[in-house]
Amino acid sequence: MAVCIRMRKVGTKNVPMFRVVVTDSRCPRDGRFLENLGTYDPRKAGDNFKLNFERLEYWVSKGARMSDTVRSFYKKLKKAAAQAA
Repeated sequence: MAVCIRMRKVGTKNVPMFRVVVTDSRCPRDGRFLENLGTYDPRKAGDNFKLNFERLEYWVSKGARMSDTVRSFYKKLKKAAAQAA
């Protein structure tokens, strides 16, 4: 089973809202998922995403592939964690 970390749309028409989920790559975008890792609200300014960084790193260590958007969130979180330390 190829596991990927991608976004799942949960918002309505003209009100986009996404969840970052771990899923089988063969499942549809809004289909079954293994774990919910966070949220993304594109209409919010500034810090518009929340992710469970520990679980994200766990899944990456197990070989899960990230989508491009989730990868950019991961890089931002990693950079913020490095500055905080």
